[in-house]
Amino acid sequence: MLIQPSIVDLTKEKYNAYTIVIAAAKGARMVTDEYVAQRERADKMIAAKETDKPLHTLIESEYRDEKSVKVAVRRLHEGKFVITNAPNLDGTIDN
Repeated sequence: MLIQPSIVDLTKEKYNAYTIVIAAAKGARMVTDEYVAQRERADKMIAAKETDKPLHTLIESEYRDEKSVKVAVRRLHEGKFVITNAPNLDGTIDN
């Protein structure tokens, strides 16, 4: 199954596909890092008996239930992740 929105939707006739793929990969790394941080905090809370909640309830569902690439692509499309310092199709560079 392909992730939506498509690469065509993401390029917005501004970036090439390579730039979008790199941005999605970097975004996915950020999402994964946030999942790991939330998991570590939850594990510490459970170990210290600060909570009696199950582990899965202590991690945001977006990080817990979805693939990191899918989250990153959605954030790119929604404008939550922004591409900077990348050449546009017209040769200009975003800052």
